[in-house]
Amino acid sequence: MSRSLLAIALVALAAPAFAQRVAADIDCKPTKHDLVYDCRIQIRQARSGEPVTGAEVSVGADMPSMPMAHQVKPVKAKPGTAPGEYAARIELEMYGEWALRLTVRGPVRDVIVKKLEFRER
Repeated sequence: MSRSLLAIALVALAAPAFAQRVAADIDCKPTKHDLVYDCRIQIRQARSGEPVTGAEVSVGADMPSMPMAHQVKPVKAKPGTAPGEYAARIELEMYGEWALRLTVRGPVRDVIVKKLEFRER
């Protein structure tokens, strides 16, 4: 194997080790409007637990039980008051289980999917 091929292979194998994964907690509270929720999102480094600040976070949703039928266009989250905290308002199409897709860009890049149950009050 030539040196250049060996170098490329080593970089390709090491790439996952350098990837930074994030973890997230999301809590959505109903507003006074039906099917509209204010969501608080906490994003942290998966390994260290340190809050991720300065990221661009968007939140979209789809209904796993009805693929392609019910989807919520992603909305941009705003930075919250605490480090690693972000806030977004989502409007769903109906009650039930939704898969919220968090896209994180900035100092780290990752996509996290969290399933939440939304019920009538």
